[in-house]
Amino acid sequence: MATTSTRLRRLGTVAVAVALSAGVTLRDPPISSSDRGGPSLDAVRRKIADSNGVVPSRAVQESALIGSSAVNPLDILVVGGGATGCGVALDAATRGLRVGLVEREDFSSGTSSRSTKLLHGGVRYLEKAVFNLDYGQLKLVFHALEERKQVIENAPHLCQALPCMTPCFDWFEVVYYWMGLKLYDLVAGSRLLHLSRYYSAQESVELFPTLARNGKDRSLRGTVVYYDGQMNDSRLNVALACTAALAGAAVLNHAEVVSLLMDEVSNQIIGARIRDNLSGKEFDTYAKVVVNAAGPFCDSVRKMADKESQPMICPSSGVHIVLPDYYSPEGMGLIVPKTKDGRVVFMLPWLGRTVAGTTDSNTSITMLPEPHEDEIQFILDAISDYLNVKVRRTDVLSAWSGIRPLAVDPKAKSTESISRDHVVCEDHPGLVTITGGKWTTYRSMAEDAVDAAIKSGKLSPTNECLTNNLHLSGSEDWDPASFTVLAQQYVRMKRSHSGKVVPGVMDTAAAKHLSHAYGTMADRVAAIAQDEHLGKRLAHGYPFLEAEVAYCARNEYCESAVDFIARRSRLAFLDTDAASRALPRIIEILATEHNWDRTRKKKELQKAKEFLETFKSSRNAQFYDGKHK
Repeated sequence: MATTSTRLRRLGTVAVAVALSAGVTLRDPPISSSDRGGPSLDAVRRKIADSNGVVPSRAVQESALIGSSAVNPLDILVVGGGATGCGVALDAATRGLRVGLVEREDFSSGTSSRSTKLLHGGVRYLEKAVFNLDYGQLKLVFHALEERKQVIENAPHLCQALPCMTPCFDWFEVVYYWMGLKLYDLVAGSRLLHLSRYYSAQESVELFPTLARNGKDRSLRGTVVYYDGQMNDSRLNVALACTAALAGAAVLNHAEVVSLLMDEVSNQIIGARIRDNLSGKEFDTYAKVVVNAAGPFCDSVRKMADKESQPMICPSSGVHIVLPDYYSPEGMGLIVPKTKDGRVVFMLPWLGRTVAGTTDSNTSITMLPEPHEDEIQFILDAISDYLNVKVRRTDVLSAWSGIRPLAVDPKAKSTESISRDHVVCEDHPGLVTITGGKWTTYRSMAEDAVDAAIKSGKLSPTNECLTNNLHLSGSEDWDPASFTVLAQQYVRMKRSHSGKVVPGVMDTAAAKHLSHAYGTMADRVAAIAQDEHLGKRLAHGYPFLEAEVAYCARNEYCESAVDFIARRSRLAFLDTDAASRALPRIIEILATEHNWDRTRKKKELQKAKEFLETFKSSRNAQFYDGKHK
């Protein structure tokens, strides 16, 4: 009982400290345009908000990179097109700097598309802050909660608040989690999404019907429901890339850094040798500063500058699985902060299915990480302890692994500096590296990296950072009810196998999907579905339309079949087999848009099939020895 009372006392003590500091930390007024550059911000906003705006073509973007020279370099060249890299490009471009970005695969092709899909402040970090009396951890939570609200406000069509239920199996857990999550609310302050609250056992199972009331000598005493954010991660990443392009950055996917260019006299990095992986063409791009935002691969970029550089990435594998929608109700997640072996387990509704996870284990760095069967079985085993539905391996529609780039400061004296926080360093002149951190704080990470780049290259931005209050492309004036306009004003014209065109309704599911995926650009996709007879669904049971393939090829730098099934739509993540069945039609439409020949179409199909093999659905994995069959 001494430990219990100590825990509760510490929660109370920290709550008082938070209340006192909240008055100073969290009552800052919202940033206005006059605070952040005045007319400059308004001009940028107008350009990004234009629903008829078109991003520059890929050829134009490549020409801008080729057009730089030693005497007329870019201000910043970003290496890596994940959340952080695209965030850096957007931040720098909106400060009036000349910016380029290259990504060897696709925007969000790595860790940024393989996340937990949560925008969170870190409930567990708050717990550590309380019990270790660690003000540093508490500041991280303050900061993440502030950024969480900002990300949601900057892209409301792709992000929303999600209630998360925490089950309690004794009365101490009820008090402990209720107090802890009330503290979480208090830390959020003015950035609070919604207040947490307690539900009785009966109320809880009404809200979450598959939640087990009894089992393993324990009974449910109730649940505490709190709120965090949820997002469509890769579409948010693509929105960042397109917004950066509209703001003037030259962003180029499928373009790989082959080597870094170095001044022979000063030994400073002055650019990069780049290979266009689609055409095979190589060219030099010059920049005053190179920002290395390559995520788990940032050490390989650093070694291009200095072969002796010490590694700063400690890679960790996070595996997630996707299950049918009946595992969790729409609009309510389940999070267990500490299972019997001390790990976090969760089940969250996501895009009409249920995503469950996660693991946290050491891994090697590879381009296409694959989940191990024992990790999938662990997740199934963990969630089965809390559900009254039979948990089956055959229900796994998709399973994927992502590599978390946990960062070690190369200047630190011990490995104890491994952190979930981010690290910005310049361990070679002209090369600024940003790594670590998490999706929720990508914007402030990018701001820190651009600040460091400005200092390194003695750059002259026209204004301060604007991204704290900048709607992404498709977000300005978006309304959650806008799907009704799509449903009423458009029809889905579908071409049958015989070639006959037949009209179909723009049903609620399709209209809602388009509105949430494309925001205010959704009417342009709906117009393609209607006017170009591309209104057919790509896969049975999913709202994705043929028109999206054409739209993404024209407006979102979708250059391959994998780009579409994994990052523009989320079909590969939601249902591997459905994605596989949709591939021929997707490739047919992309071939029309990009003038592919038969050889290219065949290559695209092969690459996409190989990609899907790394997603261990029940059909492409061996699990005969597993407990859940």
